[in-house]
Amino acid sequence: MQMPPKVIILIPTYNESENVGSLVPHVLSMAAHYEILIIDDGSPDGTATIVKEMMPQFNGRLHLMERTQKAGLGRAYIAGFRWALERGYDLVFEMDCDFSHPPEALASLEKACTEDKFDIAVGSRYTKGGKVQNWPLNRLMLSYGASLYVRLITGMPVKDPTAGFICYKREILERINLDRVRFIGYAFQIEMKYKSFLKGARIKEVPITFKDREKGISKMSTKIFKEGLLGVVILRMEKAVK
Repeated sequence: MQMPPKVIILIPTYNESENVGSLVPHVLSMAAHYEILIIDDGSPDGTATIVKEMMPQFNGRLHLMERTQKAGLGRAYIAGFRWALERGYDLVFEMDCDFSHPPEALASLEKACTEDKFDIAVGSRYTKGGKVQNWPLNRLMLSYGASLYVRLITGMPVKDPTAGFICYKREILERINLDRVRFIGYAFQIEMKYKSFLKGARIKEVPITFKDREKGISKMSTKIFKEGLLGVVILRMEKAVK
């Protein structure tokens, strides 16, 4: 009988006390070989304390990285990637804490990277079968338009390049120079996919139903969105001069 892969699910948090206590047991109930690393950026609402209180009941499957201040999504994930690679995990997931990414889809992303032999699996809103729920039309059009813009500028064949529900094989993370990942906000997700694409990664988009958060406050801002728009051009220009 083949052993399951060693899986870690990275979940960055900042003021997610309303969600983390219910998300963690839900995710860990999906499969016995799943583990979670919460990367908390000094949440003043006690998110890290809730995680610490839960840790004993999950027998080493729940981990916590405490950082002193809010330093951006990208920095949190880079720290998580390094942590995972140092500990020999085979598959490294990215996942939000607000239930916008359905835990039930974790198995489909894992299958794409194991049985189907892809290097990256993206939980996609905009591939065939994907959906978005509870978003106003203007936000949906903005997000979909941004995805088309990224594809046009980069030439990357990913319909949802800003997606944040992802499974990476450790081998592709090892091929990316994490020290050279420059963006920390909206553009981080684009940059990671683009660098992987340039390294020859095989990327599979798995349809998901994305639901807007019901609890807590969204971290999206105009500054983060602008970083994404400008960041795409910077990434394409950097490739052109290499």
